Amino acid sequence: MPIILKYLITAGLVVLISEVARRSDKLGALIAALPMVTVLAMTWMFFELKGEQQTEKIANHAWYTFWYVIPTMPMFLLMPWMLRRGIHYGWSLLASCVLTAVLFVLTAWIMKRFGVELM
Repeated sequence: MPIILKYLITAGLVVLISEVARRSDKLGALIAALPMVTVLAMTWMFFELKGEQQTEKIANHAWYTFWYVIPTMPMFLLMPWMLRRGIHYGWSLLASCVLTAVLFVLTAWIMKRFGVELM
């Protein structure tokens, strides 16, 4: 698949989500919450890889995506909490990203004890 087509489809989804979100907070959030980027990435891998590499890469992608999503979830609670208290978007975003990074390192450290190597 030509890379330009992948760019166009992926960018088109981001634009679609932002346009829907401008009109409906709930519907935009619902669409954004769907794992479309992950599904697209796995679909691109499906068409571009072959055989055992295809299966292993897609399986690994899904497995690690699950573990990487967990530490990102609190971001979606911290950001609206900060914004509703009048804290500027930039600071809210920065704090949310720092929280996510700290939680990611903590998650990786905890999961390593259970044999799941995230880093």
